[in-house]
Amino acid sequence: MKKFIVCLGMAALLLWGAASAEMSYDGTVVAGEIIPVLAAYGGQLADIQVEAGDMVEAGQILGEIGTTRNYAPIEGYVTGLYIAEGDKTEDITERYGASIYIEPTNRYTIEATTEKAYNRSENRYIHLGERVYLKCLTDGSHTGTGMVSALTDKGYNIEVTGGEFSMQEKVGIYRSANYTAESAIGRGTVDRAKPVAVKGAGSVLKIHVQNGDFVERGEILFETVDGVLDGLYAPSGEIISPADGIISSVSKGRGETVAKNEILMKMIPTESLRVEFLVQEADLFLLKEGQKVQMELYWDTELGRKYDGKVTRISHIQEETKDGASTDRKNYKAYASIQADENLRAGMTVTIFAAQETGETAPDGGNAAAEGEAAETGEETPAEGT
Repeated sequence: MKKFIVCLGMAALLLWGAASAEMSYDGTVVAGEIIPVLAAYGGQLADIQVEAGDMVEAGQILGEIGTTRNYAPIEGYVTGLYIAEGDKTEDITERYGASIYIEPTNRYTIEATTEKAYNRSENRYIHLGERVYLKCLTDGSHTGTGMVSALTDKGYNIEVTGGEFSMQEKVGIYRSANYTAESAIGRGTVDRAKPVAVKGAGSVLKIHVQNGDFVERGEILFETVDGVLDGLYAPSGEIISPADGIISSVSKGRGETVAKNEILMKMIPTESLRVEFLVQEADLFLLKEGQKVQMELYWDTELGRKYDGKVTRISHIQEETKDGASTDRKNYKAYASIQADENLRAGMTVTIFAAQETGETAPDGGNAAAEGEAAETGEETPAEGT
């Protein structure tokens, strides 16, 4: 009887040892998490530098959202700089009339009429943009040049482009540099040129000037973006990768308009990559969460490169077949961690090797080492409680 029991014990031990020495499973590298990359503000995409499938690093520039640039309409000095980065220009304009004012280099303007113009019809026909010559009516000591800038109901306006005059000084206006009577086209009063308002639209992302700066016509003053910036915070226009990972999809391209918080692309963080595999019901006792495993890439079997990992989760719900039908071979989905490198890609096939630790509990709840020792001595394994 003893020999029979010992033989059975040895057979079970041999079968257990053969089954538990090293089990292997076919798995697939999957994304444990997919995170979106959002637009910090609205605007037009100036650049997208990545495509789906690219591996990126944390902090890498993925693209850039363009801005609306506001330029100086005239040459002059910046004054009344009312905006700050993060401000909504419409709110500032409502309060101050503009975001920025520029005092023109040409400080004087003249409101003129054709009064005292030489009695000739062509001298009463004033042309926009024409060059004129100015002379004070007091003693002729102040002279200069100007340009017709506007036509009004009462006459016309002149922007003084050269010469020095006094405020409210009366001047004669001529078409000839010689100030001949035949070229007189009217008279006017010198006044201060009004600062030019620059309003803008949207929220201020960046300001390029300060109060008192001299700017030329066409020089950039500030940049704006669509929408409201959170907490008056003005972020960079660059789209930055939030983590090391793989770009899984790109939903917007260069030149397209985007709204604030719109998804520009999605990415798989490298640290979230894991291996998914199925475990048969009969093998569940061989695996446990936290158990160490080694993995080998299907295409890399010749090189023998191994990846260390551990079982992170075993589902408690049976996996259904693709057609939803039940099957006698019940499977449960399991996951293992893996340290990603440049060779690893989502969707790759991986072989998982799960080696059993020594002193593992045998299928019937006994101890495999103890049963082996009993077999060698020819003794029965003591019953529990004896």
